[in-house]
Amino acid sequence: MHFTHAPSLTGAIAFLTTHARLLDRRRFDLLRGTGTPSAVVTALDGYRNSDGGYGWALEPDLRSALSQPVGALLAFEVFEECAPAVFSRATQLCDWLGSISRPDGGLPFALPMSGADAAGSAPFWAGADPHVSSLHMTSELAAAAHRVGRHDPAVGDHPWLARATDFCQERIAGLDRPPPAIEFRFVLDLLDTIHGSHSWAPAELARLAAFLPRDGSPLPVEGGGEDESLRLLDFSPRPGRPLRELLDASVIAEELEQLAADQREDGGWSVDWTAHSPAAALEWRGYATVRALTILRDHGIPLAHER
Repeated sequence: MHFTHAPSLTGAIAFLTTHARLLDRRRFDLLRGTGTPSAVVTALDGYRNSDGGYGWALEPDLRSALSQPVGALLAFEVFEECAPAVFSRATQLCDWLGSISRPDGGLPFALPMSGADAAGSAPFWAGADPHVSSLHMTSELAAAAHRVGRHDPAVGDHPWLARATDFCQERIAGLDRPPPAIEFRFVLDLLDTIHGSHSWAPAELARLAAFLPRDGSPLPVEGGGEDESLRLLDFSPRPGRPLRELLDASVIAEELEQLAADQREDGGWSVDWTAHSPAAALEWRGYATVRALTILRDHGIPLAHER
């Protein structure tokens, strides 16, 4: 497949060197084959707390130092990228998630924050109810942990992950329509991830994926920014997966072309959601740049040195 726009690796390097946090620079080095898993996890350690969880604005719009469920998601993403290397911190993170799980096996959307600790954080984090189990948060964390578990048996066999997956199975079975767009994305991500290991997942994936727009029309994010939406590539960023087989290949090809074309003149990519502090706005761009290049690389799109 020919792509009109090949991303500029030179531009991306310049942007990340100038603007990105150390973690995303280390992740980029690993993506290019010039870094090591241990260097990435050392950078990740800067966001780690003694309880085994992650905070310190690892999620840029949650500035709190406290360990939070969403911090675990971004940490699992790093452990997945580091495969096949295994780190005990991933198992310890599962232990921490087990310690904050609700009696039904679900996770709260966020843990309590107050006063100055909530400064700079998005309202949906600061105002979350910690006493309610969230399918959104539990499904996204279970999916990420299952992917880490493919190369790390201590994560794949962890009792927290089994309980969280059971919680998701029960909640997903009760869905008679798609949930809000971002939650829908993570529900499908879980079903796609465990498609070959959990007998109930394939039928649920086919049932719920039928709600995705066949023509690739973007799904608006409720309560998000004016232009914030999710496209089919957001729901299915990985080639060769069961969910991808249910989607229109021509739409995915168009969205990959657009993703490559979205590289800005400064070499980085942007996000379409509203950042809640100047620091978050820049940190998200570093994260988005590594994510875009990862998706393009996974689809065989060359990383040209010049535009």
